Amino acid sequence: MTLTLPSPRIETDRLVLRLPEARDIDAYVAFLTDPVRADGFGVEKDRPKAWRWFALNLGHWALHGYGYFTMEWKETGQPCGLTGIWNPEGWPEPELGWVVFDGFEGRGIAREGAARARLWAYDALGFTTLTSNIVPGNTRSVALAERLGAQFERSYVNVQMGEDHLYRHPGPEALKS
Repeated sequence: MTLTLPSPRIETDRLVLRLPEARDIDAYVAFLTDPVRADGFGVEKDRPKAWRWFALNLGHWALHGYGYFTMEWKETGQPCGLTGIWNPEGWPEPELGWVVFDGFEGRGIAREGAARARLWAYDALGFTTLTSNIVPGNTRSVALAERLGAQFERSYVNVQMGEDHLYRHPGPEALKS
């Protein structure tokens, strides 16, 4: 049996958004096992658990036709973060998420990647709305969600993270005006 995943490749001025590849595993593991950096995203206790999350993301792509892209820094080809649409079992609806890996902060990568992933979800997938689900106290993600035009809608209990705040992004029609 052969499993074929969708293979979108999206470029911005500085980034390539692509499906995760085996060469990305070390960067994902470093992020996911860092209790400070992955706080608010979901910390994994060790490399095997982080590897399983990496594989889970590929499974998400296979089941939904979307998931988290690896953000690759064009200049070097290094994975510099992830962004995309996440909607596993138990999520209230599809979510636009983002993280930036160590050493790539402060360059506007999260905004650049997330804005492009959102546009892709609206144009290529036909989504009419997206949310970003942010753990209370994650002020940097709240600030970015608001810069992207998202507004706080409500609190809810996330099946993985506990209390979460749901921010609603403007729909595709609002982004065109």
